[in-house]
Parts: sequence; C-alpha cells; structure tokens
Amino acid sequence: MLVSFELDEILHLSDRIAVIYEGHIIDIVSPKETNENELGLLMAGRKKGGSEA
Repeated sequence: MLVSFELDEILHLSDRIAVIYEGHIIDIVSPKETNENELGLLMAGRKKGGSEA
C-alpha cells in the first residue's frame, strides 16, 4: 500500500489506485486508464462523468 499526494509517483508505482474522499472510496482505477487530471478530480470528490460524490 502506498499513500501519497504525489500523483506522478502514484501513477508510476501502482497497479491499482483507490481514491478516498470524505472517508469513502470514490473509485478504483488502473494507472494505465487514468491521468493526473482525472485523479485530481476524484480526490476533490468528483466521480467519473463529472457528478459530485
């Protein structure tokens, strides 16, 4: 397990990425299928498609 705010580090070292917002897992994504911008939105509570968590 790796806990970090360094998105480039997370993308390079992880097999799967679980994003937690307000104590809830918002999404679990593959680093091959996401990017820093999408992770940032998930970290801010936005789900895929733009809706709020």
